Amino acid sequence: MSAEATNPEAHPEARPELRRRGRTRLDLRRLGRAALLGPTSRDRLPDAIGHVAEAHRAHHPDADLSILRRAYLLAETSHRGQMRKSGEPYITHPLAVTLILAELGAETTTLTASLLHDTVEDTDVTLDQVRTEFGDEVCFIVDGVTKVEKIDYGAAAEPETFRKMLVATGNDVRVMSIKLADRLHNMRTLGVMRPEKQARIAKVTRDVLIPLAERLGVQALKTELEDLVFAILHPEEYESTRALIAAHAGERDPLPAIADSVRAVLRDAGIAAEVQVRPRHFVSVHRIARTRGELRGSDFGRILVLVGENADCYGVLGELHTCFTPVISEFKDFIATPKFNLYQSLHTAVATSEGYVAEVIVRTRQMHRVAEAGVVALGNPYATATPDTAATATADTAATATATATADAATDPDEERVDPTRPGWLSRLLDWQQSAPDPDTFWTVLRAELAQDREITVFRDDGSATGTISLPAGASCIDAAYAQHGEAAHGCIGARVNGRLTSLSSPLSDGDTVQLLLAQDASSGPAAEWLDHARTPAARIAISSWLESHPDRAMAPTSAARAPLSVVGARGGGANAVADLPGATVRLAGCCTPVPPDAVAGFLVRGGAVTVHRIHCAAVAQMRAVGRTSVAVHWRATADCRVTLLAESFGRPHLLADLTEAIAREGVEVVSATVEPPVEQRVRHTYTLQLPDAAGLPALMRAMRDVPGVYDVRRA
Repeated sequence: MSAEATNPEAHPEARPELRRRGRTRLDLRRLGRAALLGPTSRDRLPDAIGHVAEAHRAHHPDADLSILRRAYLLAETSHRGQMRKSGEPYITHPLAVTLILAELGAETTTLTASLLHDTVEDTDVTLDQVRTEFGDEVCFIVDGVTKVEKIDYGAAAEPETFRKMLVATGNDVRVMSIKLADRLHNMRTLGVMRPEKQARIAKVTRDVLIPLAERLGVQALKTELEDLVFAILHPEEYESTRALIAAHAGERDPLPAIADSVRAVLRDAGIAAEVQVRPRHFVSVHRIARTRGELRGSDFGRILVLVGENADCYGVLGELHTCFTPVISEFKDFIATPKFNLYQSLHTAVATSEGYVAEVIVRTRQMHRVAEAGVVALGNPYATATPDTAATATADTAATATATATADAATDPDEERVDPTRPGWLSRLLDWQQSAPDPDTFWTVLRAELAQDREITVFRDDGSATGTISLPAGASCIDAAYAQHGEAAHGCIGARVNGRLTSLSSPLSDGDTVQLLLAQDASSGPAAEWLDHARTPAARIAISSWLESHPDRAMAPTSAARAPLSVVGARGGGANAVADLPGATVRLAGCCTPVPPDAVAGFLVRGGAVTVHRIHCAAVAQMRAVGRTSVAVHWRATADCRVTLLAESFGRPHLLADLTEAIAREGVEVVSATVEPPVEQRVRHTYTLQLPDAAGLPALMRAMRDVPGVYDVRRA
């Protein structure tokens, strides 16, 4: 089934089944009635699922079809007498859903569960019967797809059904594969519904099912769902796009000629490749038209090049960029950096001598299978790998390599089923859904989460271990904190990103290394402003819950309204620098606060005073530039001194008290202290201190840096 080819003449109310080249279009109504009326031999498959068997054998030639026969007979018997709103026998629906999955290459267990996916929900068949007849795997998948009872949940039935389905998908991605195929067939036959119900179903499909299909990599289902939703929710734009495609069909298409040129180039280079022209689907044409305005012939499709090995992909790319003019801005390498939904390909665009620009996609055949079918192409994640499959494993299906390691856990009834194909976004979703307080919150946050169409991976470094965290694009250090530490992230006071200190609001980029700093104070909590920078549902739900339980903190005035806090203590002795100018008043410069044994320079200023600077202070060059008189200075024999220190810290309760206590423990007197208002959770403290011995300054600065939350202490 093509992920992009779309019949422009098909109307959503009468959408034809996607078909392989040369295969006769199926009449499911005729097949369904034949299944109800015609006798079936006990020794062969029923005629009604012959097309399913044919499609299945195309991908799995050695598959045992006997279980499909038994599943079909149970489904046909249990649904007998039931009719769809279109007037077709109900059995045509599970048949169509199963055929969609068979075309995608789903394995036998998925097809068996697909045939039975509505039996428990709509007939007298029970889960125990399914388990007895077909085993735990099929039973688990059928239960995952089965809706919750509306009589028990009322208006919350739909979000609770999706919650149940997503939890089941976290344990077995085949659950969502069946749901997507089920929704596709329902959308194809939606024309019999009332317009308002069509719109409601289309909106849920747009907001939830299409993003899930994208994230699971099932492009073949996603693109057709997009077109069907487009036709229902935007009928005028759909019709104009359909007319645009139909008008193009009567014009000369430059893409076949460009494809012939590509074939000739690759043939001369000795690269075995299959070159196809792939028409764009309706939504893709609509998006391109909005971006580029008037479309040219080469804009209605793309060229697909299929090769055998990863290295051949780059060989094709080199030949294309050598023999055509490449459009460098269009180049993307999704082989070296795959998308989070398993997608791998090289994307480029080349200009021909006639002035056409053609987009080209280069991938291996295995990449193509995964690009079309996504997780469906990965088969059974619990099946033990055979030597043949292990020998043919490639980088683009590396996610299946862990299947063997988890097979035992998957079959142990006392262990949680862990699907090795579970992506990071699904793990995050399963985590936060447990904290969603009610169905409405779950439903709203689910749609917002699925609207994030890109994902990044950051590396965590907590000093003892290094791992990865998957986050949506645009996530901040706050999101990383809650993803790593859960509710303990309430006490996060800062982060180091790639070794540099930064605020929690800082956005993260793919590949960043993050070290999160937690406060030792158990009373620490998040600020209300964190919600402005949190992107993940887990972080937002946790922060909101904490603020609701601590209303006094949530309603606290913002720090920007506070004036700097100053603390002034008793003045100590005078400066311990002596100028070689009798009777002159000596002042230590506040810009660099020199202390023994710093190398210093003195300058005569207005009033006859001598100002002493450290020799490397920027003010020294300025004094000399304006012609200030230089005066020799030296330190007295006494060791006491006065110094000004700047302490940078992350804001937290009791920080000023802890810093003052650390200073006092070193036997240092605070002459004055100023605390500026926090800016992005960071606070600056300025201390003027009287030290009994200048030699103790390094130890004092170390003691101040050891105070939790303080990340830098330096001389003013």
